[in-house]
Amino acid sequence: MNGTHTMLSHFPVGFWALATLMILVGAFMTGRLAEISRAALLPVLVLSLLGGLAAIAIGLIVWPMAANLASPLTRNHMLMSFWSLGIYSVITVLVWQAGTSAFDGARRWALVILALTGGLMFSAAGTLGGHLAGSTTAFSKVLGLMGWEVYTTFYSPLWVIAVMVIIGIALGALGISRRTVTR
Repeated sequence: MNGTHTMLSHFPVGFWALATLMILVGAFMTGRLAEISRAALLPVLVLSLLGGLAAIAIGLIVWPMAANLASPLTRNHMLMSFWSLGIYSVITVLVWQAGTSAFDGARRWALVILALTGGLMFSAAGTLGGHLAGSTTAFSKVLGLMGWEVYTTFYSPLWVIAVMVIIGIALGALGISRRTVTR
């Protein structure tokens, strides 16, 4: 079963990386490639969520919860996995509701910010999963430079929480202001 979780984990990571690239292309480019990226984004996001749910479910089934919660490395891996799933779920809902107009005006910045944040989260989740499997990566050093020791830290560095709160408030205010303008 351990191999099943590892295999399944690559599907959401690949789809999330593709979705992030598609969002960047759709937000900053024009022409046929940008149109295709915007049009094909929703199916990629839906597949990523199905893969993410499957990978998380199998991961929770494979290893006992007591063992998972005893290790800071595993807790961080789980935390980043859930954050990734949550961020890409929000992106999916936004694209589902707005369609290609999600890329119009300031809305595209919400997609870009969420996609880049999600990219950081799934990169961290994958790196931590690699550590759990005995395969370390250079990205661990990047996490260390950001104040996060992968083997012992079980928290988000304070600056990350502050940035998340600021982004949340800014996006909420932007959404409210756009909502009142369009009425």
